[in-house]
Amino acid sequence: MSSLLVPAFARSAASAKHVKKANSPAATGSYAAFLAGVRREAIQQGLSASMLDEALALTTQPNAKVLKADRHQPEFTLTWAQYKDRVITDKKISDGQNAVAQRTALLNQISQAYGVDCGAIAGIWGLESAYGTRMGTYHVVDSLATLAFDGRRSSFFRAELFKALHILNNGDITPSGMLGSYAGAMGQPQFMPSAYERYAASFPAGGRRDIWNNEADVFASIANYLAKCHWQAGEPWGEQVQVPDTLDQSQIGRAAVHPVSYWAGLGVRPLLGGGFSRPGLEGAVIRPDGAGGEAYMVYHNFNVIRRYNPSDFYALGVGLLGSAIV
Repeated sequence: MSSLLVPAFARSAASAKHVKKANSPAATGSYAAFLAGVRREAIQQGLSASMLDEALALTTQPNAKVLKADRHQPEFTLTWAQYKDRVITDKKISDGQNAVAQRTALLNQISQAYGVDCGAIAGIWGLESAYGTRMGTYHVVDSLATLAFDGRRSSFFRAELFKALHILNNGDITPSGMLGSYAGAMGQPQFMPSAYERYAASFPAGGRRDIWNNEADVFASIANYLAKCHWQAGEPWGEQVQVPDTLDQSQIGRAAVHPVSYWAGLGVRPLLGGGFSRPGLEGAVIRPDGAGGEAYMVYHNFNVIRRYNPSDFYALGVGLLGSAIV
């Protein structure tokens, strides 16, 4: 997962990039004793002893690469223009067009089943895992156990560790096959275990949920996430607009939702010219880089994408990439 994106565990808690690091005490006791305690508690929860032995054998000591990644996250802040240039490249669009073209029938089938736009599914797939080519090489149990033991946000990662063990106990994936990011975000959609439990889906329904290798399950899981967050079928996520110089930055923002006709009355126009195709919708105008920067009219589905990752940049990236490749 690109370091330019908000970490995937932002879908269950606030992003580590935007949360002040707590000065929590270092973990006490040995790692072996910690793992033994995890095993005992998991056994009490009814999990398989043989599965636990296989999973916990993947983490014999805290993973130094995980701790380094967690403690040395980038402190710089990109502008929207910089983020857009780095994330929505010509290669990303070309790769996406090729990937989508090979999977059009499947994407359309899942889009119709869940009532979620193909562009949103494909845009998330592209930003999260570069169309399934980069989903992380860390063993999720190793990452989560390391972060649960380390002490910083240990309760959050301990809870995610036990959810991961429950997923393994259900047989959806093997311990060695449960790969993801340093923070435990799993598979092509980069779900944390808690998100997996709530949103992962098999397609057709009723089978084993494989968000690592089965693209039908990957697309269905992304679509299910958006559908359960109240995606409105047939509605756009947003569009780029021109705003008049008379429209002050204080008048706009994601919370300033008004009918499109209201914005049109203030002189807001689609960038490509003409009138708005859906004047009956309500939307907000955002200008991420302030006066002089790009402006967008964003609708309800933009906020649904933000439920996947709470960042305006991310939601704009998904929307623009999806529109370019589908």
